Amino acid sequence: MAPKPLSRRSTLLMTAAGLAAGWVPAAGADSARRQKGWRNGQSLPFPVQEIYPALHAGRIHLAGGFIAEDGRITGPTAMHHAYDPASGNWTVKAPLPAARHHPQLISYRGRLYCIGGYEAGEQGGWQMRGGVWRYDDAEDAWSAAPAMPVPNGESISEVADGLLFVIGGRHPRADRNLDWNDQTDVATAWAFDGSKWFDTAPMPTARNSAASGVINGYIHVIGGRTVGGGNLARHEVYDPASDRWEHRAPMPKAQGGLAAAAIGHRLYAFGGEYFSGNGGGVYPDAWVYDANRDRWSAIPDMPRPRHGLGAVALGGDIHVIGGALRASGKDTSAAVEIYTP
Repeated sequence: MAPKPLSRRSTLLMTAAGLAAGWVPAAGADSARRQKGWRNGQSLPFPVQEIYPALHAGRIHLAGGFIAEDGRITGPTAMHHAYDPASGNWTVKAPLPAARHHPQLISYRGRLYCIGGYEAGEQGGWQMRGGVWRYDDAEDAWSAAPAMPVPNGESISEVADGLLFVIGGRHPRADRNLDWNDQTDVATAWAFDGSKWFDTAPMPTARNSAASGVINGYIHVIGGRTVGGGNLARHEVYDPASDRWEHRAPMPKAQGGLAAAAIGHRLYAFGGEYFSGNGGGVYPDAWVYDANRDRWSAIPDMPRPRHGLGAVALGGDIHVIGGALRASGKDTSAAVEIYTP
């Protein structure tokens, strides 16, 4: 399906104005929790960015990422926490076997998985890994699971049609695998059935730092960037049943390092970063995509613009988690904000 033309952002904001109320403070009252728009959530125990949190067994799990002191990243972490919506608290869980940044967290067949990402050592801080760990809730422990066929990082992961998919991102481009410049964008797509990995149809556009969501069994991949070409507005959709990709309406703005979450037939996208001669910046923009109409609309901007953040749908709300308030490793945040459509 050919992408449909979109109106300018200013027009979208006018049409969206009646859809959501303004930001309200974090609340204990049920009425405040149900009000549409933005509100504060329970902050993280520490500032962290480059994360991929996941909903698992009714809780939001966060593990790995870049932690920071005084706003600036100090290195990757192995810390693992879970947010319980019943208590409103983040609790400490068993740490990852090794500290990683950009690891994919995803719940599949009742188990939480941590996939790929990067480890840091004396020789370099971006040593890409293909190793996979599986979390045992009862034992509060991680164990090794079947590794990916190749190292992978800055990809997207989703579950659809009974399989776990890891799509796009970056792979090492040669023998060296120590620094960010040692890797290149890929379009490869891998599927996992609980015991083995196998390749599937590659994504049309090689890219990293994209975001995704599943709507009606289809995997939607939006935005992202390439090493040489900058941010993308691309929107490509994968059908696991036919192993085919199609194009959908592109995002209104090219955003990389963003986060997304799906509720029903809608996909919500938040934030991201851009780079320029003066160092770049962070997007406040938030959008909603209606799969029934193949159309994007603006929703109220994020109260705190961030990149390298996570977004998790829970109970009809979207928890927008962590990230950084400025481009790259600056002003890493512990903020959690909740958007109610």
